[in-house]
Amino acid sequence: MAKIEVNKVAEILKKNELPPAVLRRVVEEMNLAVQPDPGDAEAPPAVKKQFVVLLSDPEDRMPKHDFVAWVLQIPETESVATTQDRINRAAYDFNTTKKGRLLPVRTHGDAIENIPAKAFKESDVWVKTKTPVLVLRTDNEIPRE
Repeated sequence: MAKIEVNKVAEILKKNELPPAVLRRVVEEMNLAVQPDPGDAEAPPAVKKQFVVLLSDPEDRMPKHDFVAWVLQIPETESVATTQDRINRAAYDFNTTKKGRLLPVRTHGDAIENIPAKAFKESDVWVKTKTPVLVLRTDNEIPRE
C-alpha cells in the first residue's frame, strides 16, 4: 500500500471543497493515526537466562572440581531418594519403545536429554533443564567487609 503524507491528503480534501469542520476532524484523526504508539517502541532484546544450582558446602566436604547437574521436580509428598529410580523407570519404559530400541539411553544424562516429557510424567518426574547446568559451591557465608 502506498504511503502518503497527511498534508497532501489535507490539500486533496480541500480541493474537493469539504466543509472546514469535517476537514479539521479528518486531519486531526490522521495525525493521531500516524503517531507512533508508546508501547510499540523498540524494546531491547530479551536477555537469555540459564539455571544455576548453588550448592551449600560450609564444611568444605565437596571436591574442588566443577560439577554439572539437572534441575528436576517430583511430587512434594515423595522422597527425593526415589528420583533416580523414577528416571530409571522412565528410561526402561523408553527403551522398550520403537525409538528407544533404535537409540537406547544408557546414562541418566542421556535419559534426561533425550526422553520426551510424556515418559517422565508417567514416572512422576518433571525435567526443568534438559541440558546440564553448572553447579557452584558456596561456604554459605557473606563476607563482613
